Amino acid sequence: MPKTADLLEEIAALKAMLIAADARDKRKDERIDRLEKLVAAFKQAAFGRRSEKSDPDQFELALEDLETAMAVVHAEERSGSQNDPGDRFAASAEDRPAKPRAANRGALPKHLPRIEEIIEPDSLICACGGCLHCIGEDVSERLDIVPAQFRVIVTRRPNACRSCTDGVTQAPAPARLISGGMPTEATVAHVLVGKYADHLPLYRQAQIYSRQGVDLDRSTLADWVGRAAFELRPVYDALMANLKRSTKLFMDETRAPVLDPGRRKTKTGYFWALARDDRPWGGAAPPGVVFSYARGRGGQHAERILQGFSGILQVDGYAGYNRLIAADRIGPGRQLAHCWAHARRKLIEISRTGPAPIAEEGVTLIRDLYAIEAEIRGGDPATRLAARQDRSAPILVRIDDWLTHHRARASVKSPLGEALAYIAKYRGGLGRFLTDGRVEIDNNTVERTIRPIALNRKNALFAGHDAGAENWAVIASLIETCKMNGVDPQAWLSSTLTAIVQGHKQSLIDDLLPWNYPANV
Repeated sequence: MPKTADLLEEIAALKAMLIAADARDKRKDERIDRLEKLVAAFKQAAFGRRSEKSDPDQFELALEDLETAMAVVHAEERSGSQNDPGDRFAASAEDRPAKPRAANRGALPKHLPRIEEIIEPDSLICACGGCLHCIGEDVSERLDIVPAQFRVIVTRRPNACRSCTDGVTQAPAPARLISGGMPTEATVAHVLVGKYADHLPLYRQAQIYSRQGVDLDRSTLADWVGRAAFELRPVYDALMANLKRSTKLFMDETRAPVLDPGRRKTKTGYFWALARDDRPWGGAAPPGVVFSYARGRGGQHAERILQGFSGILQVDGYAGYNRLIAADRIGPGRQLAHCWAHARRKLIEISRTGPAPIAEEGVTLIRDLYAIEAEIRGGDPATRLAARQDRSAPILVRIDDWLTHHRARASVKSPLGEALAYIAKYRGGLGRFLTDGRVEIDNNTVERTIRPIALNRKNALFAGHDAGAENWAVIASLIETCKMNGVDPQAWLSSTLTAIVQGHKQSLIDDLLPWNYPANV
């Protein structure tokens, strides 16, 4: 029987172990809490209502690192509780209730193939000598991945003849996108998606393929891309024509660095994005976007791109768009709707530098407009218009009063004076959403579509000449339109390129537009 002194010593040791374990848990909890606060701060900075996104991709990279650090802490916590032989009272990871996680950890779609793996007990023989009977089972699923794998399609075309004739019968060779070349249309589609959707330059793709024993020169991949861009041009033209038949579009522009071989340096071209998204007001037209490359940013480029379009164009405050509604202009009627997000952004930039009650008051009023928009999103134009007239119009009156009062007192050249002047200058276009239920409150729809351009800017120059930028516009337009319609770009490109090389009729080119793809499968 243990002595009292030994028992007291063991109790003291156990108490010390518990205190140490509690201290470890407290340190881990503090570390997790600190990381969670950092994640929340980054998300607020990137996506919060009071902020504007300066570079969303930098925020995403920072969030990835923070969330990875949190996962390491959780892993340490689980490992410590399982492997610490001195902690007799630590529960296993399975026994310990997990903290609820707000992040989406992923779901396993039903369409994925299931590979069954049955793990039997070491023995199905009972101690009595009889066989154990199955009374149920526990089922778990894990997501597995098979790396992209090359394969070779071998096409054989037998020659057939009879001795009584001189002729030889043979099936015709199937049409190919790359005549005499090695890639299937699916392979070319994979390269296009890698370059224009996943932002992998061709030289990086060549390095990836080389690791699998397939050596392809970058220039070879470039030849494939160029051929695909040429064949897809009619689909691009059909997409452009379809969008310009709409009566409400968005437009924006962003710079595109292009190599200028003659001067041995880069020059700045521009991609102009023309987008349609009628889903916020229940419109039947499918969403889409078309990019057009131009050597400059002048309003004449917007005029050329929009030739044939009449209706409402939602834009930011760039002065080049004023040409589209000039009094002496000849052409179809157009109206400009302007963007409250740009007006709000200027006020937020002021409030970031220090106390700015006037700017913050303006931000609050604009936030009230956005709250109403969130409630009526998806409603029909009449419902949206009625809500705006009833609830948003009084807020616009308050904004006008706020604008008039403070503009008279603010220095014209101060940041506040410039922000107020911007709102006053575009007040007519900013109020367009009060007169038409189809008009959005901002231009964010088209700004989202040009994010891939910014990502490509970080990875590579767009082209060695203007033609390369034009090819980018063709393929990126079709890929982004696929994404807007929930269509897999890889599947659509493979199917569409195959249809084109098999002689799809030009008169039926609209059937190849991305939003028609699901119906054709």
